[in-house]
Amino acid sequence: MEEIRRAARAFYEHLPAKDKKLARKTFKAMDKNRDGQISLREYVKYVKKKKATDFTHQSIFRALDKDDNGSLDFEEAIVLHYIMQSGKAIICMSCKTFMAGVYFSCSQCFLKDASVSTYEICCDCYGGKKFTHHGGATFCDNYTLLRQSRSAIQEAPMKKRSKVLTILKMGVQIASLTSGIADITDEVTGDGDTSSTSNCSIM
Repeated sequence: MEEIRRAARAFYEHLPAKDKKLARKTFKAMDKNRDGQISLREYVKYVKKKKATDFTHQSIFRALDKDDNGSLDFEEAIVLHYIMQSGKAIICMSCKTFMAGVYFSCSQCFLKDASVSTYEICCDCYGGKKFTHHGGATFCDNYTLLRQSRSAIQEAPMKKRSKVLTILKMGVQIASLTSGIADITDEVTGDGDTSSTSNCSIM
C-alpha cells in the first residue's frame, strides 16, 4: 500500500490548482459532519451516491486508513482520489480483498472484448491455488501483463493496431496505468477488426 501512497502524493503534487481545489471540495462533500475526518459511514454513503460500487468494499477503507483510527483525513483521502482516478480499486476475485500491490490477471480475459470482465487474484490466492477459473487460463502479474500488452501493440500489423489499442485502453485501468495508451491511440490509425492475444510467463 505504501507504493500507492507514494504514487498518490506524486499524482496530487502534479495536479493543476483547479484539480487540487476539486479534491478539497470532494473531501468536504464527503465530510458531512465537518469534523475534518471521513468516517466509514460517510465514506460508504458517498461512494454509493457516486455509484462507485468497486469502492464500497470495506477492505479499501481499511487500506486507506493508514493510522488505523477508523477515519480518513485529507492526506488519506488523496490516496482515495488517486485510486478513483487511476481505476486501481481492484478486489481479488477469490478472497474478495483489496489488492494494493502486485496481483495476477488472466491474460485471456484481459485482452478479450471489453464486455467480458477481467479476472484478477491476489498473490496468496494465486500461489495457494485458491481460485477457480476457466481451463487453460494463463495468469501474469500486472507488471508482466503491462509489458506483454506493449509487445502486442508492437507485433500487431499497422491496420490492426487501433483495435489492439482500443482493447488495451479499456483494460488499462486494470493494469494500473494513468496515462500513455491514450497518447499512443491518437498517433496510430487503422481499421482492423480482429484483436491480438498474448501469453505471459513469469521470470
